[in-house]
Formats: sequence, C-alpha cells, structure tokens
Amino acid sequence: MAMNTDARFFQLMAGSYERLIGKPLVPKGLSVVQGVEWLYAEAPFGILAHNTAADPVFIYGNKRAQFLFEYDWDELTSLHSRLSAEAPERSERQAFLDQVGRDGFVTGYRGIRVAKSGRRFWIERATVWQLFDEDGTYRGQAAMIPETTDI
Repeated sequence: MAMNTDARFFQLMAGSYERLIGKPLVPKGLSVVQGVEWLYAEAPFGILAHNTAADPVFIYGNKRAQFLFEYDWDELTSLHSRLSAEAPERSERQAFLDQVGRDGFVTGYRGIRVAKSGRRFWIERATVWQLFDEDGTYRGQAAMIPETTDI
C-alpha cells in the first residue's frame, strides 16, 4: 500500500506530531480515513517525510508538497531528501536535522529549497519532527511547511 493512503503511516505522522508538538496535525473530528485524505489532498500546507536510511529518501509528500517541489508522487518518493536543498544549503539543512534529532522537533525553521525545475524558494515557519511509533521505535522525520516565498 502506498504511504499516501496508508492509515498506519498517517497515524504515525499525526500521532508523533501531536505527542511532540501538543496539537493536532489535522482538524479535530475527522476519522482516520478522512484524516488520511485531508492531509494528502486538501491540507493547505506541505508535508514531507523521509525514512531512516543513512541517505534518507522521501517516503511521503502530500499534494501541496508535490506542487511546491514540482515532483509527482513516484518522483518524490524516490528522491533523496538532501536533494531538496542546493549543495551550499545542505550543511545548514543537516545541522538543522541534527537539532531535530536531539530535541525531537523544531518549529519556526526557515531555509532555501530547490524545486525540480531549479526554482529556488524559502520554506518559512516549518516544523520538523521525529517519527516515533507508539513502541518508541524511530521511523524517520517529517516536515510541515505552512508557507513559502519564491526567491
């Protein structure tokens, strides 16, 4: 099953977010099935998640993130996440991800990213958090991108 429709993956992302940030990722009152659909197709913010590989690969990107980065689902979910930033920005991105690893989450992040076409843009006020399942097993990291500005 693709992660974009996988209820367990949705619960991992939404549950980790709520446990760490203290507020829900999706509107209250939605069923799991409705939450999966809302987050993937309707959310007004981008959501990305990558796995735990040594060189992590995106495993999720909602429609808004696909639009921002100009990749379709198949392209995005085969992309190493480091490639979402230009080479000069990668060390800053890695330092930020290391901070997320230490603290569990970081809010208010701003950084330059690059789309498939080469278009550069700022991600603004992003929240990045660790994905831990209910057993405490680390499953990756996710990012919520509420705002972007073209450069």
